[in-house]
Amino acid sequence: MSESDVDVVLDQFEAVNKRDFDRAMSHYADDVELLVDDEAFLDSGTFRGKEAVGRFFGNWFSTFEPGYRFEIEEARDLGGVVLLVASHHGRGRNSGAEVHGRTGYLYKLRDERIVRAELYPDRAAALDAAGANDAESRTD
Repeated sequence: MSESDVDVVLDQFEAVNKRDFDRAMSHYADDVELLVDDEAFLDSGTFRGKEAVGRFFGNWFSTFEPGYRFEIEEARDLGGVVLLVASHHGRGRNSGAEVHGRTGYLYKLRDERIVRAELYPDRAAALDAAGANDAESRTD
């Protein structure tokens, strides 16, 4: 892992916030695997391949009005994976209800492409999954 890997993940989120989904998906390897923890989102499970990952995120964004955004709170190299913590907010497309959340992500990269992404309900769960659960890292 390197700072350039952190930069790749940050650019992927920037592209999503700008609704430049082609650019966002260009950061994923063809054989990417997405693991969505049961407690992180309604649609959980493992999604394999760039097409399946794109479909997962496309379905997610289609449930919200334009303007759904991510605010990056933390992004750093944990040595082998990139940890990213982001709050996200928007309005439901059908309900109009305000939606707010905070998610912990782990990204593994190969040749500056995301090969594995893991979504967790919070920072602590992501750190636990990464094995970085010392007392300092568990503070939210």
